[in-house]
Amino acid sequence: MNINKYLSVLVMGALVLASCSRDRRPTANDPGWESTATGTVYGEEGEDGEEAGFKVADYYEPPQGPGLVFIEGGRTTLGSMEEDVAMTRDNVERTVTVASFYMDEAEVANIHWLEYLHYLKRDSLPEIYEAALPDTTVWSRQLSFNDPYVTYYLRYPGFRFFPVVGVSWLQATNYCVWRTAKVNENLAKEHSEMNGGGRRRGLFGRRSAEEPTEEAGALSIESGFVLPNYRLPTEAEWEYAAQAMIGTQYTEDENQNNRRLYPWDGHQLRNPHGKQMGQFMANFKRGRGDYAGIAGSLNDGAMITDYIYNYPPNDFGLYNMAGNVNEWVQDVYRPLSFEDVEDLNPFRRDGYQDPSENYDTNQGYHSLINDEVRVYKGGSWKDVAYWLSPGTRRFMKQDSSTATIGFRCAMISTGSNR
Repeated sequence: MNINKYLSVLVMGALVLASCSRDRRPTANDPGWESTATGTVYGEEGEDGEEAGFKVADYYEPPQGPGLVFIEGGRTTLGSMEEDVAMTRDNVERTVTVASFYMDEAEVANIHWLEYLHYLKRDSLPEIYEAALPDTTVWSRQLSFNDPYVTYYLRYPGFRFFPVVGVSWLQATNYCVWRTAKVNENLAKEHSEMNGGGRRRGLFGRRSAEEPTEEAGALSIESGFVLPNYRLPTEAEWEYAAQAMIGTQYTEDENQNNRRLYPWDGHQLRNPHGKQMGQFMANFKRGRGDYAGIAGSLNDGAMITDYIYNYPPNDFGLYNMAGNVNEWVQDVYRPLSFEDVEDLNPFRRDGYQDPSENYDTNQGYHSLINDEVRVYKGGSWKDVAYWLSPGTRRFMKQDSSTATIGFRCAMISTGSNR
């Protein structure tokens, strides 16, 4: 009798499991054992030892890249809320949607660039290393004694976590390429150690005796253990992240009635709350000749750049999205980009629909615009408050650099339509 009950329980359990199996829908993390398109078992050996079938690697949520903060995308209104003092009309307000992405919580600092130079010097040709050196002479001025910064700003330990400057758009882009390779190399080593160092695990942790672990740095995208490329943010991403409108929204209110002039609440430049009340919210030039205030009561505490984690972060957790240094973005500059680019993930990569011939100086135009000028945003230690507003924009040649422009990296959010 007991045996019959036991058998009945087993049968019922098998039926329940079969029913659950039929009702279960495959996901990226749990695709099941066989293809829902062909019914073929994943990774199954064919007859006569023929090549194994399609393999599906274990997949978990991808690791978050070092230094990055998640920026949840959505609809927003891009464009300048400041008075157009330059009369450029190059960033008129319009509604767009920006997909979720990741961004560095702070600017790339001197210590990060020195790390980059270390590996280039060790692993690359001398000319590649030399091409990556920042232009420290950007601090030099004929009628100003900034000579100590030329020598010490990049390499002196006290400036380690100050934003790197003197880097061009091209140099910043090359850094992103190197950082991607270095981070994925470290992830590949970690992946190898997790899987026993000599053998790779198959679907859901099953050990495969036939296949050796992939070499570090050689993991494929299909492995799910490779991060997308670090890159410069697009102008739309940068402006959206600087706005950080999540701090102004009420539950289920999509009107976003409370716009922001700066990356913080209100139209003032000083902190209106708490123990930091009265202190400036960013590192900028207060007025002619006033970079830091008077001794004993410095207004922003920084005569040049400042520690990358100084000043309160915005509601996305990003530091210095206004002031400290301007930041390179990916976009080629055109004054009419706001009219031309699409309203989902807007981006201008070249002169499409607005070719550089329209601005050809050979035709007698006094224009600096071509396909080699890039947008930079955010304001710097040397800029007045006008440029701290996220919607303001300027441009410079991609091979040029100054003591007021740095950058931070961004990355797409993979495996999601958000």
